[in-house]
Amino acid sequence: MSQFIIEGGHRLSGSITPQGAKNEALQILSAVLLTAEEVHVSNVPEILDVRNLIALLEGMGVQVKRLQKGDYLFKADALDMDFVGSAEFVRKCASLRGSVMIAGPLLARFGEAWFPKPGGDKIGRRRVDTHIEGFRSLGAGFDYDKDRKAYHLTAPKGLHGRYMLLDEASVTGTANIVMAATLAEGTTTIYNAACEPYVQQLCRMLSAMGAKIDGIGSNLLTISGVPRLGGAEHRILPDMIEVGSFIGLAAITQSELTIRNVSYDNLGIIPESFRRLGVKLEQRGDDIYVPAQESYEIESFIDGSIMTIADAPWPGLTPDLLSVLLVVATQCKGSVLVHQKMFESRLFFVDKLIDMGAQIILCDPHRAVVIGHDHKFRLRAGRMVSPDIRAGIALLLAAMSAKGVSEIDNIEQIDRGYEDIDGRLRALGARIERR
Repeated sequence: MSQFIIEGGHRLSGSITPQGAKNEALQILSAVLLTAEEVHVSNVPEILDVRNLIALLEGMGVQVKRLQKGDYLFKADALDMDFVGSAEFVRKCASLRGSVMIAGPLLARFGEAWFPKPGGDKIGRRRVDTHIEGFRSLGAGFDYDKDRKAYHLTAPKGLHGRYMLLDEASVTGTANIVMAATLAEGTTTIYNAACEPYVQQLCRMLSAMGAKIDGIGSNLLTISGVPRLGGAEHRILPDMIEVGSFIGLAAITQSELTIRNVSYDNLGIIPESFRRLGVKLEQRGDDIYVPAQESYEIESFIDGSIMTIADAPWPGLTPDLLSVLLVVATQCKGSVLVHQKMFESRLFFVDKLIDMGAQIILCDPHRAVVIGHDHKFRLRAGRMVSPDIRAGIALLLAAMSAKGVSEIDNIEQIDRGYEDIDGRLRALGARIERR
């Protein structure tokens, strides 16, 4: 198990460019299974989760050619269906969170798929009901294999479009159902669909492949099934979570940073969420400039009540950034209530911040009140363990601002979502080593 050694308290400077979006990449790479023709994908983030998914695709028989860093060709014209139906394949899928989205393409194109309970972050329960119920609505049969601990989905006569109202606006659930519906007979209408930029990007690539999708960008999608899909070219958006992480990094270390090529129009309310904490930032073309600040003060609501920052389905605030916003708030002036609604275990990492000297009251598994130090009392260095990707980067930010040398174990979790983060931070002047 690797670790980061971080000497905190140093200001950073310079510019940094976000990687391709992890969450989009997992959807896009799954979609290559929908066609036997070549699909060209660029700006692929070469992080652990994405590399593992690419390796899984290769094991399935997908031809993968790496043209250069982040630039790939995929061709799924000769899949090994014996392997795809094997217990070994199911075990590999169960260890990789992103593998849930290969079920829709496999079911639509080949009439069969295995759907194991996904692995990944330790952030509480992750329901798969939306996926399963969506497939059932399209006519798939399913049963649960106790030995493999996976659902076996079948559609020997193909899928059939229909109207469905999703029980939750699940991003991966919407993506999976949309991919399955592209090859279903007839018209599928999905209401309460997730409309995050990642889903919009997936729909645009599917459209380039020949799919007929109306309502892109809304929560009402209409998919008219087609007999087959062809090849396409697609470029993945910059990762909005990295953009937010770098804004938070600049704020908590009182540094001046420029974040390049952020696709500002696809950031939603992320910039405004940091402004509510008093963090100044400027849009400069497609870049974000964050000036060095000695202090940043949290706003209050108009009636004077304590500011609340909460996650919500798009265009609300992504839950993946609440951990970063919480850490930034530990050094602000004022108090804020952070409300994490989706995952009941995602705030449990705050005990590490409390050990570092942060003033945080954990109200329950979903809510924490943060009382900022206004940079008058620096966090203390410590030894920490990264429980998941987002908590891991939040702890890294805390260590960057802390007094002394911190150690973060289990950094493989951070590597799942952030490419060469230590090397990129060193280029900004950070003192961080990997051991």
